[in-house]
Amino acid sequence: MLKRIIHLFFIISGGTIGYLYFPTVIKLLGITETTWYTTSYFGIVVGAILFFILSIFSADYVVEVLKWIEEGLVKIPVIDLLFGTIGLILGLLVAYLINISLQEFSLKIVSEIIPLFLTIIIGYLGFQVGFRRREEFMNLLTISKKDKAKKDDEDDEQKQGSSKPKILDTSVIIDGRIADICQTKFLEGTIVIPQFVLEELQHIADSSDVLKRNRGRRGLDILNRIQKELKADVEIYDGDFEDVQEVDSKLVKLAQQMDGIVVTNDFNLNKVCDFQGVQVLNINDLANAVKPVVLPGEELVVQVIKDGKEQRQGIAYLDDGTMIVVEEGRDHIGKTIEVLITSVLQTSAGRMIFAKPKLLEKAL
Repeated sequence: MLKRIIHLFFIISGGTIGYLYFPTVIKLLGITETTWYTTSYFGIVVGAILFFILSIFSADYVVEVLKWIEEGLVKIPVIDLLFGTIGLILGLLVAYLINISLQEFSLKIVSEIIPLFLTIIIGYLGFQVGFRRREEFMNLLTISKKDKAKKDDEDDEQKQGSSKPKILDTSVIIDGRIADICQTKFLEGTIVIPQFVLEELQHIADSSDVLKRNRGRRGLDILNRIQKELKADVEIYDGDFEDVQEVDSKLVKLAQQMDGIVVTNDFNLNKVCDFQGVQVLNINDLANAVKPVVLPGEELVVQVIKDGKEQRQGIAYLDDGTMIVVEEGRDHIGKTIEVLITSVLQTSAGRMIFAKPKLLEKAL
């Protein structure tokens, strides 16, 4: 195919040259009886035939040269070729603008030879500048793109974090605070309730144990509230993982499959999710974050409810449910006393406050 194109190029070129210059050749030979258009058309035929014969001998060489150029261009990296071409185009454009200004000169050497010379030289210089300074040009182009891409990535991360589905586990549903959180719109995105979690809630609600039965029914009531009363996008996931028995393991697998976030207040599930690289939102962490800050050295008035695990300890609670371990508080069970905070321990399982009676501090 390429060879035929070369033959056609030679024929067209020969016909064009014959059309333009054959009448001049006829005049140089002293033949003046023929008309101009007759010699021109005859020149087309003669030129086409001569160049076709020439193409028969030279077509193979031209094909080899073109293939050699093609292989060389293919091996050049795309960036080098791109910037080299851009430099060549700019160089030729500069040369063209200079040549326009040179047309005012009447000298033949200036108006014909110098423009050709300038086109070649400036085109070559443009190619070299574009090729050799390609890295600097790339840096100029990529600096703004990197800044924009970095900003877009940060925005995408924020959007993805808020749009990821939130998968509720059994404990956080029974806890009930998830409904209030959804109502305040702190939890964004689709709320996913797996079918196996619903089955576990139903099993708990049908338990013979009164406490478990009440907890299960409370969880079902919370789900009905989220789905009917609140403006939340709730989705029931009907799938199951038959090869996995534990509900917590199913939640982790579902979160990995959906690229979702597990919402829980189960300390152990929280640790499993962290270990397996699954995002988790712990309701207790949120509750602890919004609790009033209690610092060692502060004084509180509390009611000691029961005795603690260690000897002579008493247990009290704040209004938000935070447990206070009162050293030497066993003798004050059922009494409201002033205590002095000694230390605060905060974990994903909750916050514990250690204190001692203020009367004991005064006695010391």
